[in-house]
Amino acid sequence: MSDYGKAFTLMRDAAQGQWRDYTRHAFVEGMKDGTLPREAFLHYLRQDYVFLIHFSRAWALAVVKSETHSEMLTAVATVNALVAEEMQLHIGICAAEGISGEELFATEERAENMAYTRFVLEAGYSGDLLDLLAALVPCVMGYGEIGARLVSEATSDTYRDWINTYASPDYQAACQAVGELLDAALTRRIGADFETSPRWQRLCRTFRTATELEVNFWQMGLTP
Repeated sequence: MSDYGKAFTLMRDAAQGQWRDYTRHAFVEGMKDGTLPREAFLHYLRQDYVFLIHFSRAWALAVVKSETHSEMLTAVATVNALVAEEMQLHIGICAAEGISGEELFATEERAENMAYTRFVLEAGYSGDLLDLLAALVPCVMGYGEIGARLVSEATSDTYRDWINTYASPDYQAACQAVGELLDAALTRRIGADFETSPRWQRLCRTFRTATELEVNFWQMGLTP
């Protein structure tokens, strides 16, 4: 497993079962060996494009919730990476399959997608930066771990573009930056021993719920 900071590691360890179900889901393993049906992948990709629209808005909300210039810089950089890079991956793959940008943007949002994105946004609306980050990091770090594993384990090149995107040095550096942001935000607001705070368990529950919603998102991908 990748090292994306102290807080993330502790949160991941507190949600081991859910994390395994997420990062080792049948959808992920289907990308690894190339057995994932193309129809399922394109369905997922369209839903994930819609997800990224809301996810970008949530990271923009992180700018609002920031208390330092450093926090703002990381949030802004993440928004830029989502909008200018990750969403472009989806647009490019879909365009090659004959799905236009207009059609992609008009994708009807599935209930599983809505449940996840609204959970993340509500965490930010009703809480502070810590509540928001606890809901955001499972997606960021999970894809980082999946990409880093599949780049060496994949036995098929069918989904190599997707795998390489999340295994890339740029994406891995983004995961490291978000991990540092989470550690620093916790230390600033709670203290260096943040895991002993009564609030810690609530943040871990938010992380665990977001991870469960990631599992549901993969499952949705298998049912076009």
